[in-house]
Amino acid sequence: MKRIVGMLFALAALVALAIVAATSKHIVRPVYAQEGEHSGCTNATLKGNYGVAFSGFSTPAAQGTGKGNQLLPWYGAGLLTFDGVGSVSGTFTAQFNGGGGVPFTYAAPYTVSSDCTVSMTNNPDGDGLAGVIIGGGAEILATDTTAPDTLNGDLKKQ
Repeated sequence: MKRIVGMLFALAALVALAIVAATSKHIVRPVYAQEGEHSGCTNATLKGNYGVAFSGFSTPAAQGTGKGNQLLPWYGAGLLTFDGVGSVSGTFTAQFNGGGGVPFTYAAPYTVSSDCTVSMTNNPDGDGLAGVIIGGGAEILATDTTAPDTLNGDLKKQ
């Protein structure tokens, strides 16, 4: 009797495994990139309004909010507009070290590489950002490249 029950459990397990294997092929389709499917990115990939949220650390002196070189929390949100030919501008409100919101304006030239990386340098202070474009321009992940700041930002197309 034990032998028959054991064989029935083994048979049931094999049937269940076969069902899972057969249906899983239809649940998750493999995706393969086609050569030449994406021609890469250009400055025109970034065109329109992007909501931005950022956080990191900066010094009071770097943000014009006082003297001192100790790195303190800095975060904010705003709106940036890319013109599609290499210029970005916008406004955002930032909080520095938990203080009240301070409005800032931003203007910079930007350059997009064919591998969908992007770089921009704020005028006139030379504060640089580098990032990567995701989803054909739907989102940009960026990080500050200029000392002493440590800043990460997420930009999403409106």
